[in-house]
Amino acid sequence: MTGRPLIGVSTYLETGARWGVWELEAALLPAAYPRLVQRAGGLAALLPPDAPEQAAATVARLDGLVIAGGPDVGPSRYGAERDPRTGPPAPARDTWELALIGAALAAGTPLLGICRGMQLLNVALGGTLVQHLEGHAEVVGVFGGHPVKPVPGSLYAGIVPEETTVPTYHHQAVDRLGTGLVPSAHAADGTVEAVELPADRGWVLGVQWHPEMGEDLRVMRALVAAAG
Repeated sequence: MTGRPLIGVSTYLETGARWGVWELEAALLPAAYPRLVQRAGGLAALLPPDAPEQAAATVARLDGLVIAGGPDVGPSRYGAERDPRTGPPAPARDTWELALIGAALAAGTPLLGICRGMQLLNVALGGTLVQHLEGHAEVVGVFGGHPVKPVPGSLYAGIVPEETTVPTYHHQAVDRLGTGLVPSAHAADGTVEAVELPADRGWVLGVQWHPEMGEDLRVMRALVAAAG
């Protein structure tokens, strides 16, 4: 392959989006995601929801895949009853992004899950989630920050070897790890902040925070390098 790697980023459908004189359903993604891909040296391709059977063909066109942050994963996806504090379901998005993750894992396409994307990766591999966690989203609608510490010897530690403060906004987290996943960073309270698959399973990393909201390009640069 020559040129900049093509990195697909999942988007979502939102009813009643407004711009100019229009109020229509739209496929949306915060601009910080494609900008992060671009700043890290990749070409960003926004992936609107599609039928799950199209996931393999979609991933086949990509050099790397990002599953973006967003709403809570439906608890039924990991066999749990819904906690009253869990957000509204997004079943179509869950279905599409789970299909994308499955296709990327099957094809060996480098994969980065961000916040919800990390949680969905864990669920895709049979893991479960903590449905409510205090202290990781302190003000509604405002990104916070807290330090995360890498696990020595992990893929993530090879990218970011030191403890860093990261942009964060979430109230759910990994509970039981999915098959094959290992933790690669933790918060001070022990919350799993990054997960990955062993190197022989390809380049697969999930981070609980939002690198698109910060200035540290290393995680996205590592995905772009793996995709190249």
